[in-house]
Amino acid sequence: MNAPGSAAVRAVADAVLYEGYLLYPYRSTSGKNQSRWQFGVLGPEGAARSGFGEDAEISAQCLIEAGEGASIQLAVRFLHLQRREAQDRDGTPTAELVVGAQSWITWDEAVEGEIAFGPMPPDDMTLPLSVPGGTEVEQICDAGGDPAGRLVRTRFSLAGELTLAAEKDGPYLRFTVRVRNAGAPAADSRDAIARSFIGAHVIAELEGGQFISLLEPEQDAAAAAERCVHHRCFPVLAGPEGDRSTLLISPIILYDYPRIAEQSEGALFDSTEIDEILTLRVMTMTDEEKAQARATDPRAAQIIDRCDAMTPESMQQLHGVLRDPHLGEPRLVPEIPEGVDWWDPLADTAVAPESDAVSVNGIRVSKGSRVRLHPSRRADAQDLFFDGQIARVTTVHEDVDGQAHVGVVIEDDPAADLHEWYGRYLYFAPDEIEPVSSPEK
Repeated sequence: MNAPGSAAVRAVADAVLYEGYLLYPYRSTSGKNQSRWQFGVLGPEGAARSGFGEDAEISAQCLIEAGEGASIQLAVRFLHLQRREAQDRDGTPTAELVVGAQSWITWDEAVEGEIAFGPMPPDDMTLPLSVPGGTEVEQICDAGGDPAGRLVRTRFSLAGELTLAAEKDGPYLRFTVRVRNAGAPAADSRDAIARSFIGAHVIAELEGGQFISLLEPEQDAAAAAERCVHHRCFPVLAGPEGDRSTLLISPIILYDYPRIAEQSEGALFDSTEIDEILTLRVMTMTDEEKAQARATDPRAAQIIDRCDAMTPESMQQLHGVLRDPHLGEPRLVPEIPEGVDWWDPLADTAVAPESDAVSVNGIRVSKGSRVRLHPSRRADAQDLFFDGQIARVTTVHEDVDGQAHVGVVIEDDPAADLHEWYGRYLYFAPDEIEPVSSPEK
């Protein structure tokens, strides 16, 4: 059985899995790394109530258009805490084992876990999540090949449940996915995290049907989408744009069809920090600080090595790419001629606010158009008084960021003509106005 999710989907899921795994400056001596903090931690029963762990479950509901014989595959993915204890050659625990130029610190690592189910009908069922514990010993030798110490890695067993439920909601199937930690209660915070599913999320893949976007549902599905309930996670469409066969149920808020930026050289873990800024910070660390980070965790060592190997070209790529979010939308305000800066007086000749236009709901709005105002929450207090008022458009502008602004005067304002003569307009964004027809003559 192949686990669900393409390579692109799993790349995003891996980012979810490790986000917050280890925080800059990636050293165990840093206070913020003394206590593990990540998204999607499912703690043992009672740990959240006791104040030393997190809630035991995540759950989400999604909508499915299911055809005859539809089947679903699910993969529950998580990190499993692994305690790494450094010991000297006599087997005595030590805070740090130093052998030649290398060192290892006693530290809590983590290993990836994944449990796959299906294909199976999208129906009611409860499935066990059983993860064995274990102990592994890694011998560390000196340059001469003689034993110099060892690393003892220990994992507690984990127990959980995947509960699925399906019910009809009009023409759709409302499908519930719940992941719960069903393990024994923990004694304290250190015990709780060792018995937790960390970074827990689910990849779902449907055959013989399709998922409905809950962020942008079709009009017929909007009411059913609003009835879907979620706890500590949210389902988004994943995979190729337009494909509706794959869902990522994530403890981090994402949009439909999330992608890893092609400019990103690799994971940095640090709670959604910007790659370029964080890379520059790593490059400023001293050699001693970098050595401490390498001794803390193998994944920290990979980050340090990758940042040290950055070329000027790689750094330039991290600077990102400027994309026009409105690309493809109708541009009724003329563009500034190529080679002319926005602050150049020549740029003023490219636009004419009294004749330029903007498209609102597919309707051309320009000087003389009548609109109804719907100020949003970003408006100031005075603008909110104009909610529902009819206004007449006087000008259309575009700022240097490409955002349109529509100048209006209130139709029922006795001083409207004076405001228009003087150029004293109220300004609203296109999504704050609704075109209305002209009054009957």
